[in-house]
Amino acid sequence: MSAMETLGLWIGLHIFLLLALKLNVGRVRSGEKISFGDDGNERMIRAIRVQGNAVEDVPILLLGLVALALMNAPALLLHGIGGGLFVSRVLHAVGLGSSSGTSFGRFIGTIGTLLVSLTTIGACLWFAFT
Repeated sequence: MSAMETLGLWIGLHIFLLLALKLNVGRVRSGEKISFGDDGNERMIRAIRVQGNAVEDVPILLLGLVALALMNAPALLLHGIGGGLFVSRVLHAVGLGSSSGTSFGRFIGTIGTLLVSLTTIGACLWFAFT
C-alpha cells in the first residue's frame, strides 16, 4: 500500500468516526427532545463533548498525515499514526460516552492521542529537515 493509499484509508475511517459521533449527538438530542444547546442534560453534554474532543484532535492530526504522505514517509509510519489515532479516539469516545467521570477508555484514549500527537510532530519535523 502506498503512502497516498494509506492516507486515503485513514482519512476515510476518521471521517466515518466523526460522522458516527455527529449522528450520536443527533440521536441523543432527538431522544432527549433538546432542540438547541445541551439544556443541562448530562447525556447531551457528554455526547457533545465526545464529538467536540474528537474535532479538537482529528483534523489537525490528519493534516499531519497528509504532510507526511506528501514527504514520502513510509506507509508503516502512516498506519501507526492513523491506527493509533483511530483506536485512541474510539476508546475515548466509548469511555467518555458511558461516564462523565474517569474511565479506562477515556484515560487510554487521551494518553494514546497525546502519544500520536507527539509522534506526528516528531515525524513531521524529521521528514521536513532530512
